[in-house]
Amino acid sequence: MKKNKLQIEQLESKIKLLEPITSIAIPPTGWIKAIRSALGISLQQFANKLSISRQSASEIELREKDGSITIKSLKEAARALDMQLVYGLVPSDGSLDALIERKAMELAKKIVTRTSTTMKLEDQANSPERINKAIRERAQSLKLEMPKILWD
Repeated sequence: MKKNKLQIEQLESKIKLLEPITSIAIPPTGWIKAIRSALGISLQQFANKLSISRQSASEIELREKDGSITIKSLKEAARALDMQLVYGLVPSDGSLDALIERKAMELAKKIVTRTSTTMKLEDQANSPERINKAIRERAQSLKLEMPKILWD
């Protein structure tokens, strides 16, 4: 777990740098065409820089717009525009810790609820407070262990 904890801490610091750009809207035409147009670079000039046909350059712009472009093609297009591709993943939960917390709570609730149901059937039901405490304790344990089942 210590290795994972260090990896998570290192990634968290990088992810925090990306967070401000998550609210930037992608231009409707895609970044490549928007930048190319703003700089006054013709489609033919762009194609020449990539050593491809004008039609292929146009297809790159269309693939970016519809989301089917490869990272490799994006890097090449960025280089042709004297740009740098910035690429990253940012957790929907805001941080890796928050993601792990949510997944641990979900799994803990499933585990504790299943056990609680069995106990209820055997007429040994626990109070809602005891169940909630058990969920929190189990979630904490899951966060420390980080079992593979957490991601199922």
